[in-house]
Amino acid sequence: MAVELYWGSGSPFAWRVMLTLEVKGLPYESKLLEFSKGDNRTPAYLELNPRGKVPTLKDGDYVLYESLAIMSYLDRKYPDPPLFGKTAEETGLIWQVLAECESYVVSAGDKVVRPIFSGKGLDKAEEISQAAETVRRELKMVDERLAGSQWLGGDNNSAADIGVFPLVQLLARAASKEAARPFNLGLLPLAQTFPNIARWAERIEALPNYQRTYPPHWRP
Repeated sequence: MAVELYWGSGSPFAWRVMLTLEVKGLPYESKLLEFSKGDNRTPAYLELNPRGKVPTLKDGDYVLYESLAIMSYLDRKYPDPPLFGKTAEETGLIWQVLAECESYVVSAGDKVVRPIFSGKGLDKAEEISQAAETVRRELKMVDERLAGSQWLGGDNNSAADIGVFPLVQLLARAASKEAARPFNLGLLPLAQTFPNIARWAERIEALPNYQRTYPPHWRP
């Protein structure tokens, strides 16, 4: 029986899990939720995930939410190819990258992305600018790490890359919006601001079945 994935278009956290499933070649049943219709607040969904967020994975009778937890579960249950490292050193580095992303990029990125996409809070210019500065600083560290390696967690694509990539894509998309112009976010064009990240993103986009994971409402 294929696993079931409940996800939302444009959620970087759901995107992480979709990439994990595709890289591992695992069949899954797609359960696309539309937030505008309240799909994530129905009693049936809240029984699976009381937080009403995405992603949620259902594997038989086993239900799990939170993207990094799902990625870890899938890697342990379906270990080929390994995404959390083959050695203790690789595993440590991968989790370091993911922890830095969760601690610094996610929170600061949300303060940039949310007002631009929702149109609410755009008057908090100083807060947005400060968050953007944090994002640039963190992306610079990622870019420097990629100067000496094609991947963030070792010699191969790993959970570190899959975990960070959707956040970078979301930030770049937000920076391209008209509402972002007054803030001079300093993120685009990615090939000039963070050239190593730009080349790394192209490598991820070249992965088999990448297009199956691309947010449908982002397509032209």
